[in-house]
Parts: sequence; C-alpha cells; structure tokens
Amino acid sequence: MSRFAAPISEQIWDMKYRFKQADGTSIDQTVEDTWRRIARDLAQVEKDPDLWEDRFYAALEDFKYLPAGRITAGAGTARQVTLFNCFVMGTIPDSMGGIFDMLKEAALTMQQGGGIGYDFSTIRPKGAAVTGVAADASGPLSFMDVWDAMCRTIMSAGSRRGAMMATMRCDHPDIEDFITAKSDPARLRMFNVSVLVTDAFMEAVKADGPWELQFGGKVYHTVQARDLWNKIMQSTYDYAEPGVIFIDRINTANNLNYVETIAATNPCGEQPLPPYGACLLGSINLARLVTDPFEAGAALDQTALQDLVATAIRMMDNVVDASKFPLPEQAAEAQAKRRIGLGVTGLADALLMLGLRYGSNEAARQTERWLHAIARAAYLASVDLAREKGAFPLFDADGYLASGSMMAMDEDVRDAIREHGIRNALLTSIAPTGTISLYAGNVSSGIEPVFAYAYTRKVLQKDGSRTEEEVVDYAVQLWRDKFGDIDLPEHFVNAQTLAPSAHVRMQAAAQKWIDSSISKTINCPEDISFEDFKNVYMQAWDQGCKGCTTYRPNDVTGSVLTVSETADAAPGENAVSPHSIDGGEVVYMSEPLDRPQALEGSTYKLKWPDSEHAIYLTINDIVIGGRRRPFEVFINSKNMEHYAWTLALTRMISAVFRRGGDVSFVVEELKAVFDPRGGAWVQGKYIPSILAAIGGVIERHMVSIGFLEGEGMGLKSDPQAQVVNTDAPRGPACPSCGQYDMQMVEGCMTCRNCGHSKCQ
Repeated sequence: MSRFAAPISEQIWDMKYRFKQADGTSIDQTVEDTWRRIARDLAQVEKDPDLWEDRFYAALEDFKYLPAGRITAGAGTARQVTLFNCFVMGTIPDSMGGIFDMLKEAALTMQQGGGIGYDFSTIRPKGAAVTGVAADASGPLSFMDVWDAMCRTIMSAGSRRGAMMATMRCDHPDIEDFITAKSDPARLRMFNVSVLVTDAFMEAVKADGPWELQFGGKVYHTVQARDLWNKIMQSTYDYAEPGVIFIDRINTANNLNYVETIAATNPCGEQPLPPYGACLLGSINLARLVTDPFEAGAALDQTALQDLVATAIRMMDNVVDASKFPLPEQAAEAQAKRRIGLGVTGLADALLMLGLRYGSNEAARQTERWLHAIARAAYLASVDLAREKGAFPLFDADGYLASGSMMAMDEDVRDAIREHGIRNALLTSIAPTGTISLYAGNVSSGIEPVFAYAYTRKVLQKDGSRTEEEVVDYAVQLWRDKFGDIDLPEHFVNAQTLAPSAHVRMQAAAQKWIDSSISKTINCPEDISFEDFKNVYMQAWDQGCKGCTTYRPNDVTGSVLTVSETADAAPGENAVSPHSIDGGEVVYMSEPLDRPQALEGSTYKLKWPDSEHAIYLTINDIVIGGRRRPFEVFINSKNMEHYAWTLALTRMISAVFRRGGDVSFVVEELKAVFDPRGGAWVQGKYIPSILAAIGGVIERHMVSIGFLEGEGMGLKSDPQAQVVNTDAPRGPACPSCGQYDMQMVEGCMTCRNCGHSKCQ
C-alpha cells in the first residue's frame, strides 16, 4: 500500500525529492528509500550510526518529521549542494571593490542552492560624494540592479532560480526610492524587499513626529515619520511589497544579541541572520500527531510530540556537520553557533481535527500551548546534546540567558541551560512549507489556514492522455473518510473567509515561542480600505510580531486562486465536493493548436562573435482573438556543430508555443543560461551564452508583436485565455512547469502544480 495520501504527493516526491541519476534513472525506488537515505546520512556523525539511523527513519516515516526540501533532496546523494536553506551574506562594504566581492560571494552561494539576504543600508546614498574620483555615488538601488541581473544567470541547485531578500533601514536617505522600486514590474524581479523598521521610527509614527534620513552621521533629509510610513503602506497596498521587519524587536529578542547584530533576513523572512549567518529548516507535521480526530476526545499526542521534537533536533544538529557550504565563512558561522530552525506544518488541519476554528481566540491559545511545548522539548533536547557533545562554541550563560527571548523561557529550562549549556544557539522557526506540505499529503502549510478544501487539476500523463484529479486538504479527506460526503462543520474555515485580524492573532500567538521568526502571509480582501490595511500592520506591531507581510489581490499584483462558494452558503457548506477555482475548473494544459496553411512571421540573423556561421531564427505567429502570439520557431545554421541542439530547440520551443498560454517563460529560461567558457559582448551588451542570445531574439520578437510589454516584462494580457478555457480565470504561468497555478503562499508566488517558488 502506498505511503502517499494523495496522487499529487507522490508526484511531488518524484519531481523534487526522489534521488535519480543524471539520466533520470531512479535510485530511490520508493519513498521508504528516500527516508532511509536521509536517516543513514544524518546518522553517520553518531558514535552508534545504526541505532540513530533507525530512530531517524522512524521520525521520517509517515511524514511525521519533514526536513526542508534541500535536506530531503540532497542528504545522502554525495552531491556538492548545501543542505542549508537560508543565508545572509556578509556586510557590504561601501566601496566598489568590496561591493563586487560581495556579488561574487552571492553568486557562489546561489550556485549551490542557497537563498540569500542582504542589507543594502551600508552603501552610501545616491548623489553622495565619492572620495578621490570626483564623482557622485550611484546609490544602493543601482547595485541592487546588478545583483538582480546576476541572479537571473544563476540556476540555483540546478533547477531553482536564486532567491534574494534586500533590506534597507528606515532612516537611510534612499529609503523612499527603495520603497517604490518594485512599482516598476521589470525591476528587481529576483528580489523580495523589506524595510527595517526601528522602535524609534514606530514611536515617531504614532506621535506624528519628524524623522531624519542619515548616513555616516550626516543628515540628508528630514521627513514626517507618518508620511514615510504611509508611503511604505501605499506601496505594499498597491504592489504587495515592501514587507516590514521590526528589526529592533528582533535584535532585542535574539538569543545571541551579545555576539551579533542582525540587519537582514533570508528571502522568506523567517530567519533573521547575522553576516554569513546560515540556518537549516525542518517541520513537525502536527496533522499526523492528532489522536481521535473530529471526536470529543481529539487531542495532540504530547508524548509523541516531545519524542519527535527531540529526535528532530538531533537530526538537524547533525546536518550542521554533514552539510557542505558555499563559503568557508558560512561554515565557520554555522559551526560557531549551530543555529537551527524547527517549525511546524499542518497546524490548521490539527486545529480542525480538534474542532477549533482557525483565527479564533481559542485556536490562538491552543497554538500558543502547542508551540510552547515544542519550544520546551527543543531546548531541553539541545541541553541534553550539550551534555553529550558540548555547547555551541560561542555560548556564554550570562549573555545568552539575558536575551529577550530567554527571559521569557520557563525557569527549569533556564536552570538546565545555565548548568549544562546548550548545543544550538537558536532552535525554532516557522518556514514556508508549501512543497513539503503537498508531499506530506496536502496538509495545511506552516501555520497558514487551509487554502482550499479541495480543487481539481488536469494532469498530462506520460501516454499523452489527460486525467482529472481532485486535490483535497488532508483534514477534509480525513473527514470524508470518517463521515462520508456530508457538509463540513462551521469551524472549517479557509484563507478566503478569514479576516486579516484573525491572521495577525495567529501569527502573534505563534511568535511568543519562536526564537527566530515566522513566514506568514496575511491575506487581505481586494476591497479593504487603505486605513484598515494600515491597521493590520499596527495590530502586528502592537501584538508583538517581528514583522508583517500582507497580500492584497488587485490588477497589479494579480489575483490569487480563490475557492468559489455559493452566495447563500454558510461557512463550510457544500465544501466536501470538489471546488472550482474562480468559478471554473483549473486547466493545466491546452490541446496543441492546429497549424494553419499559412502564417506570418519574421526571420532574424544572429551573429555570435568568433563563430564562422550566423544563426537564423524564423518565428511565425498565429492570430487569435485579434491578437498575435508566437506559434513556432525554426533555428538554422550552416555550422554542423550546431545542428543537434538547434534542431532540439526548434522542436521543443515550437511544442511549447503550440500549447498556448503565457509562454514568455521560454525567454526567461534561455536568457538565464550561461556558458562556463564565457559569453560575449553583442551591440554593447554582455550576453552570457549563445542560448541567451537566442532568448533575447525571441523576446524582442514578442515585444514587437505586442505579446510582451517590453524587454524583461510580462504579458500585456493572455491572448490564449479564451482558447484554453473560456470560463476560468487563472493565476500566472509557472516559470518551471508552465501551468497556470501560481498563488501567493507565505509571501511568495508558489505553483500548486509543481511546488516551484522563487523563495525556496
């Protein structure tokens, strides 16, 4: 019998986590092989590897403990990849040489699969004098553009694009330009951006006082704090960025504030880290630990929880020693502090099984109790590890126990730390778990509410046939199995029906026992007023959150997929049958379009430096609904060395074009290819490879026919929408699999089909 609770779970495992040879031959024959591979690798550093391998396997079995994707995919494969998810890079020097040294380090880190964060507050503002060269500084935003271009050329871990977070202090002179930078849809597409908000700034906002923008001791401008706050809020209201990070609160609470200062986070915000800081992630699947779900005696098995947390902490501590690192500075930082981030997933499902409505006061109290239990178990397990293996090298009892986070810890835990030390400086974090949650049976993600009770997806099979699959939330499926097709109880709520204040309440309850931070998106309705929207952030500040990320669907940000409900349905009513998405079924791939007898097109000549023969590209278009879109491409060259790959490109790109939809991802993929032998300068612009040059030609053609707005920009509209499905508005196309199933999950657009996210 399959261990997978749903077909999509097995598909995610096969696509993302199954160990395969380079030719696609599977080494992991079953998911049990995957669990065994991880357990064996992480047990190698133990004195009794066989004993711990079996214990680690038992924790992984049935998806109870879920290591983050990089561990699941990389452990035991002997591949040169990092098992750490999160990195914050070194402090950027305010000099040209230092800036580009940092750029090189970022490229090396992303090449191994790490998402990175950077604080750009250390670069002097635009217009400031540059000593010795009689010039003015170009400012941090210009260098962010350089980082963004670099990130486009790096395929993180072979299949993921690099993900980056940029932060800037609220008192930097260029903060206003930083706030609005992503209002240009073609700019900083590889970055998430967040403002580092200080306690003093929030006090000035509440008092409607002045606020000085300064750098290096020089005040450049003075503005009204509330005006600057409103500018942050307006940009976030319109464009879903920047996020807000309450940086003083983070540093005050930080267990390590006696040896480090934090000024940046990883791309999803759940890991505030110091320069060269690194953190690995993992999650306890709460949905698997509930006994007697939906019954009067339903409860979370506390003994099982404590045992599982202790084993997970040991596994994660071993990853510190088993993992490779892109840079020696990152390895040294990880070894000195042994920071880990254990979190949860399936929280909303577990609450449903206990009869609790997500977002209610009772659900918030239960969440706080569960996370308190996890924190206690994690800290005590780390103390036990310190007794066995030694405390982290930079441990100092007085400094550690004086931190804001540890001052709130239970006294018996503090006493144990004071006596024996602790193995890991920080232990808890709530990470985005979109992909691993699907892999674990479509449990609710992280501490997010259930997104949709059920939805349908059409899947292209290997034989060319198409099947329709229902993807059901884990708790909903348990309810069906237990009670059949009857209406869900009223306490079943999803992300579509929750008020923003309910999201904030849950985040604040969880934050009390999380020593790092939380990746959480507060979904806001499109018609929320600006004043109510601003109040969400004030609620987050007043309730003790370390940051706040919202998403309000609109014409600029795009709509997230929503569950259609009948107008007169009560919460949960009719929810056990498959739901449509936005009133129509999700269609993942259209039938290939038939080729007309004649097509209009253009032929382009591409001359690559040092190549004897030019390449000719012919791109033919089809007109649908009065709009032109690319339909096929022919790539030809007299150079016979080019024959095989140009023929392959011709066939593959044409096949993609004929499927319809937003095919602009083809351009993005080609332009991201870099040749290790070096690219070339073409018409004053550096092109990283001949394939990137081909991508540029196709992009310019798409712009010329009106399919794209401009270079590096997305579609004006989707001219294929009526052909693919006349009734179903869809999310944006996934750049990895091409399906129209991107949605906002924990602050990142994520594909529900393949799990692709730029933040992972």
